[in-house]
Amino acid sequence: MHIGNYLGAVKQWVATQNRDAFFCVVDLHALTLQIEPAVLVEQTIDCVASLLAAGLDPGVCTLFIQSHVPYHAQLAGLLENVATFGELSRMTQFKEKASRQDGYRAGLFTYPVLMAADILLYETTHVPVGDDQRQHLELTREVAERFNNRYGQIFTLPAGVQPLAGSRIMDLQEPTRKMSKSISSPMGTIYVTDGPGEIEKKVKRAVTDTDDEVRFDWESKPGLSNLLEIFAGLSGEKPTEVAERYTRYGPLKDDLAALMIETLTPIASRYGELRADPTALASITQRGAEKAAAVSGPVYQRAAHAMGLS
Repeated sequence: MHIGNYLGAVKQWVATQNRDAFFCVVDLHALTLQIEPAVLVEQTIDCVASLLAAGLDPGVCTLFIQSHVPYHAQLAGLLENVATFGELSRMTQFKEKASRQDGYRAGLFTYPVLMAADILLYETTHVPVGDDQRQHLELTREVAERFNNRYGQIFTLPAGVQPLAGSRIMDLQEPTRKMSKSISSPMGTIYVTDGPGEIEKKVKRAVTDTDDEVRFDWESKPGLSNLLEIFAGLSGEKPTEVAERYTRYGPLKDDLAALMIETLTPIASRYGELRADPTALASITQRGAEKAAAVSGPVYQRAAHAMGLS
């Protein structure tokens, strides 16, 4: 998990978790990229530990691994016959990722349909999402509405919830590109498990510009605006409010690094404790999968029956 994941989604999940909240580690989505099976297993466990370390409480919410609940893939198969080729072709993330891959996988093209299934299986009302996922959520709503019009009122139409700040976090070295686990530069991505020295080094070397004027302006100052966005996401302020306190880049970077270290160090420490006990993590996700299946199974069955499947 990097700081963009944390601010864009996970921080919201923690703040809003309750007994009706469901969170899944999307290992099926990871198959759209070239990944070794053993690496996928380890990264799936890493993600579970990171979410728990960030504050998700399995005694309050339901946390599970996507592939452990078969209804996700099964409902995606049904919804692929409701979504259209044109809709999927227009997905911005598909076009961007496909342009970087030779012989991209069909799963990359249909990824938004599986995401729709992830959401619709739980009669979801609210989905905390980052800026990059808004288009996918809108597709989910369109597919659900089309299904309901054709087959009856089966699905709830979900609404997106975005943070006031932190919904769009960019690479610290290439601030015109989203921070990413798969394509960002090593110095451009801050992980929640990075140590204080690494965080400080990455923040201080973050790309800004040459005029040293502190102003929140994505168009002309993307690097600086990215730092202000991260700062605001961590502090709960608006980026413009953060900018008003500074006249130079150096003090801003120093304070941002300190705030980031203060926020992430407890998460990294808890992550280490959780990762050392894989049996406990497996027990949590098994219980979560059982709870998730109990809710999503009936929804899938209603959808399948509505389409004429017995």
